[in-house]
Amino acid sequence: MKRLLMTTIIMFSIVLLGNAQDYNTGIGLRGGLENGITVKHFLTDNTAIEGLLDSRWSGFKITVLYEIHHQAFNADQWNWYYGFGGHIGFWNGSNVNWADDNKDYVVIGIDGIIGLEYVFESVPFNISLDWKPSFNLIGHSDFWGDGGAISVRYIF
Repeated sequence: MKRLLMTTIIMFSIVLLGNAQDYNTGIGLRGGLENGITVKHFLTDNTAIEGLLDSRWSGFKITVLYEIHHQAFNADQWNWYYGFGGHIGFWNGSNVNWADDNKDYVVIGIDGIIGLEYVFESVPFNISLDWKPSFNLIGHSDFWGDGGAISVRYIF
């Protein structure tokens, strides 16, 4: 029984490690001034949809991005990407210096993204560093250029 269990674990590990570089979907954590969850799913070999749920200013924001990926540094593990999308957010304006008054905000806006991603060969994870500027069109209208973050995703 122990031998069967060990064989099963080894076979499962080989399958996971073998598929680590080429992935369709990744889910993980995003850390920066806005912390949250990231889910990226590839539609084709070089286009992906990324969804972000992050929190800031006693509220949260949902962002959806369309991204185009290209190989970087002539290496299979590296990609650079750019894209665009939109967001909707719900913020509490109290105790922040940008708010006009202490009221709650519903914001809707547009986002851009540019980043660099590394896919590990030996484990089913990737890591990315990006800059995601945004502009609120509705609600507290303003440009936010501080949307940089590091994301770590489990890929499958």
